[in-house]
Amino acid sequence: MSKQLIECVPNFSEGRDLSIIKQITDEIESVEGVKLLDVDPGNATNRTVVTFVGEPEPVIEAAYLAMKKAAEVIDMSKHSGEHPRMGATDVCPLIPIANITMDEVVKYAHKLGERAGQDLGIPFYMYESAATRPEWKNLATIRSGEYEALPEKLTDPEWKPDYGPSKFNARAGATAIGARGFLIAYNVNLNTTSVRRANSIAFDVREQGRVKRKGNPITGAIMKDKHGNAKRKPGTCKAVKGIGWYIEEYGVAQISMNLTDINVTPLHKAFEECCKSANKRGIRVTGSELVGLVPLQVMLDTGKYFLQKQQRSVGISEEEIIKIAVKSLGLDELGPFDPKKKIIEYQLEGADATPLLNMNLREFSNETASESMAPGGGSISAYVGALGVSLATMVANLSSHKRGWDDQWETFSEWAVKGQENKDALLKLVDEDTNSFNAIIAAFRMPKGNSTEVEARKEAIQAATRYAIEVPLEVMRESLKTFEVIKAMAKIGNPNSITDAGVGALCARAAVHGAFMNVKVNTGDLKDEKFVAKVLKEGKRLAAKADKLEKEVRKMVDAKIG
Repeated sequence: MSKQLIECVPNFSEGRDLSIIKQITDEIESVEGVKLLDVDPGNATNRTVVTFVGEPEPVIEAAYLAMKKAAEVIDMSKHSGEHPRMGATDVCPLIPIANITMDEVVKYAHKLGERAGQDLGIPFYMYESAATRPEWKNLATIRSGEYEALPEKLTDPEWKPDYGPSKFNARAGATAIGARGFLIAYNVNLNTTSVRRANSIAFDVREQGRVKRKGNPITGAIMKDKHGNAKRKPGTCKAVKGIGWYIEEYGVAQISMNLTDINVTPLHKAFEECCKSANKRGIRVTGSELVGLVPLQVMLDTGKYFLQKQQRSVGISEEEIIKIAVKSLGLDELGPFDPKKKIIEYQLEGADATPLLNMNLREFSNETASESMAPGGGSISAYVGALGVSLATMVANLSSHKRGWDDQWETFSEWAVKGQENKDALLKLVDEDTNSFNAIIAAFRMPKGNSTEVEARKEAIQAATRYAIEVPLEVMRESLKTFEVIKAMAKIGNPNSITDAGVGALCARAAVHGAFMNVKVNTGDLKDEKFVAKVLKEGKRLAAKADKLEKEVRKMVDAKIG
């Protein structure tokens, strides 16, 4: 069963003393099964956003220890900073990442709140999906008045905390624990020092918008509805919270936003709306910054959005799309933006997941040529298939950008996207084929000292052998799919690159036949005769189809080059 994963993103009210921050993160890293992903301190906000991930029980243990340590090393009575805050651990949200529902995460949030409330002598309020009262879903409501308002609020029965004492803790303040979806903390930089102007832009953009006034929009009386609530003019972006502030560290004003639902308002839309509002006020957006980590898809969607605005193909590599996103948003204006450190999937993946793909060309060739038995023919077949469709994708991208073909750029972009998908699927199989071979070796090395061990070893060998057949068979399937892009580019692509499509077809055919050899050689050791007959039949069909398609492409190429 796949692991349940949750993310925890506590915000601590200390962003200047790195030794204090390290004491807190050391507590998090002391818990086995938790991975610390990011530590993002801010000098002007005097606040650090920490991100870690793991299975639920280790995560809430790490969160508890971090909150306990923060209460010991941070003195809120001496705290000041640009960001709203009410506690040493200001907020501690839990976020579902994989194989876990929000309802389950809510239970873990309350489990954490109950334990911390009993042990730490701190008032705890539950917010977002974990809220016990509708009005407490909104963090801003809970945090109203900030730390300074706590002594009076805690004497009011209406502000009785969910967990912990109704007593002011001068050193630790109060903490909000929540369960929520993935939130992006995002700041947009302006070429102004005016907080007033920055706030005006924030009011234009954020969902809550601004209050309506009679007459003068600044000094006029606030308009109210029949219930006495202030009427508001909503902003342009739903699921966005925002304020303007001045960051002395950078010497500029920013619009500080929380994007609470990226499916409703994606990152690029929030950025573009800030640009529109700023331009109307004679202000220019100069860049932006992401606080904490961001999902990979957010960066890919952003990069593709800006490529499409330029009428450029989006069928380029993941790395290039991310580069476009970074440059378009100006994410590197205030400091370097390292995708490996800022994108959550890259942090979780780790370099050891794909050792072959992380090699350069020479290292890969050297490893293949060494006396080691892997990588072997299966991995090489997958890589050759990836190279073949990469050539066809290159033709699509060149055609998309060809002068005089501007009216066809979207068509070629779509072909390039298909090619990239084929390429990425085959590249994953490069390491997977070697992994399947290593699994066979590991199975043969299992102990066989008694009948139980002998039987377990036999079963492991058969399971590993079956998988060592399934992987190259998948290489065959994926390599055959590449002919769709290859053939299309030979037919309609840039004629100056027709031979590249032809070489791509040769690579695709070689990949199919090379992988089939690996399928056949491993079937000899598998006892499941029905499965063997099935995969051999499919393999022969795929190989014959590859021969046919390769001939068709070569005929097209030969006709065009004479």
